[in-house]
Amino acid sequence: MLDNIASLTPAQIVAELDKYIIGQKDAKRNVAIALRNRWRRMNADKSIQSDIVPNNILMIGATGVGKTEIARRLAKIADAPFTKVEASKFTEVGYVGRDVESMVRDLVEQSVNMVKQKKKEEVKQKAAEVVEDIILDALIPPIQGRATPGYSSTSDPNVVPDNDYELNERTREKFREKIRNGELEDRKIEIRVQQSTMPGMGVMGPGMDEASMMNIQEMISGMMPKKTKKRKVSIAEARKILLEEEASKLIDMDEVKEEAIFKAENSGVIFIDEIDKVASSSKKGSGPDVSREGVQRDLLPIVEGSTVNTKYGIINTDHILFIAAGAFHVAKPSDLIPELQGRFPIRVELDSLTKDDFYQILKFPKNALTKQYEALLSAEEVELSFNDESLDEIASIAYEVNTEVENIGARRLHTVMSRLLNDILFDVPDKIGANAHILVTREMVQEKLSSMVKNRDLSQYIL
Repeated sequence: MLDNIASLTPAQIVAELDKYIIGQKDAKRNVAIALRNRWRRMNADKSIQSDIVPNNILMIGATGVGKTEIARRLAKIADAPFTKVEASKFTEVGYVGRDVESMVRDLVEQSVNMVKQKKKEEVKQKAAEVVEDIILDALIPPIQGRATPGYSSTSDPNVVPDNDYELNERTREKFREKIRNGELEDRKIEIRVQQSTMPGMGVMGPGMDEASMMNIQEMISGMMPKKTKKRKVSIAEARKILLEEEASKLIDMDEVKEEAIFKAENSGVIFIDEIDKVASSSKKGSGPDVSREGVQRDLLPIVEGSTVNTKYGIINTDHILFIAAGAFHVAKPSDLIPELQGRFPIRVELDSLTKDDFYQILKFPKNALTKQYEALLSAEEVELSFNDESLDEIASIAYEVNTEVENIGARRLHTVMSRLLNDILFDVPDKIGANAHILVTREMVQEKLSSMVKNRDLSQYIL
């Protein structure tokens, strides 16, 4: 199950993260160790395996420095189920709002989708053959009741002469070839598709939680007969709809649920953002602080290790990796209740981004903003490029605005780049046609943005 991690050492995991995230070496090292430890636990002696618990991580740093991106990319490297939640959205048990167990249910849902997708890929070829036959039947219905060899009487209306049957088969084979070659993609056919018969959630009764309601809902929907309806669609669209349906029929959902729960329990990552928002700035108090402390106390058993009922079965949270993050501008990590602090033993402080970091973020990551804009305009056959001086100037402006207005980290680059390229994006393709070459220079950046940076009031609203 964790074979993909086996081939990655902590150094290789950091190298993978470096392709997308600039700097933050400490954070990368710690998450790489945490990820490798999961494989180590699964391969440790069976007698102690269940006692080895993950070292949950608390990331401390301003917004936009890469906290979420590190956790998200880590889960992607491990092919692990990942869910991000905001601690400030949770409410204490007994209040209206989301309860903390919902994040575990979200993780299981994500895990089920991942496993289901993998299983569908395995049966895709077989499902495609079934779909091809369904489409062919809609175009040229097969003839039933072929005559036996030597049978010549045509008096029986239920028996079709051999020559008619063979003609039908030859026609079907010709159309099969056309379907495979994509010659009939726009042709309309009538197909039957499954219609959802699931009733609405309704009102939860007293003492019922969301998981119980979902279990009842699924049980009722399983008992109800599947309805179908006719739809007239193109062959291309029919293939998509039918492929999904047929692949779903070929996979064993019990096997999917079992594998998904195992995957969520042993490789799941839950990222709890804005943990500082539920930290009380004072140890004693009333009003909001009491509610915040209640949320922390509700989080405690989940992070510590407990069982949560989901519509796919019971999941144990003992070995889920929890990564919490917060800016901690007002509150401090020590303002969290001691029990919760103890569940996040690894503390990592992320560095604020420098001007050089901004330059590297624009130039090196695989998903750099500059590469994104180049790809967008290449769709219009327009070549966009940036010289080093322009990147240096953009980095300088983003850093300056962050320092003087408000520090929102790397997200500042989105606003600066959008402001810089808006006119070009608007003029393509009306004024700037295909095969055009646009080079962004330092002068162009200064012309578009420098006046805004100098005008503090303007930069506050626009950048």
